[in-house]
Amino acid sequence: MVLEALQRPGVRIALVGASNDPAKFGNRIFRDLVAKGYAVWPVNPREPEIEGVAAHADLESLPGTPDIVNFVVPPKVALAVAKQALALGIRRLWFQPGSESDELKVWLAEQEDVSALTDACIMVQSAG
Repeated sequence: MVLEALQRPGVRIALVGASNDPAKFGNRIFRDLVAKGYAVWPVNPREPEIEGVAAHADLESLPGTPDIVNFVVPPKVALAVAKQALALGIRRLWFQPGSESDELKVWLAEQEDVSALTDACIMVQSAG
């Protein structure tokens, strides 16, 4: 379901861990998705904007509900934000390599009505 949602026109992606540092994957992924025409909402509590786009401190402060939440953060942060996502009714979660953990995977398996993708890079899977 996550991959299917990525192919839909107008898909909105929240990128948790977006960064202004060009050496970080949070920046590379952000620029890649924007260049491919995706609507990307950067989520980073320490940055007011990412690449000139207003950043959001958390999922609750987004201007709407994203179709997909993509994680490029350490596993403990990913798990905490994934729990927030579910509490907000967001059900499509994509964990970049390095953002997942055994603990996260066990937690995901216990959740109902969640479509999650791990061990896959959104830059490789996205159209462009």
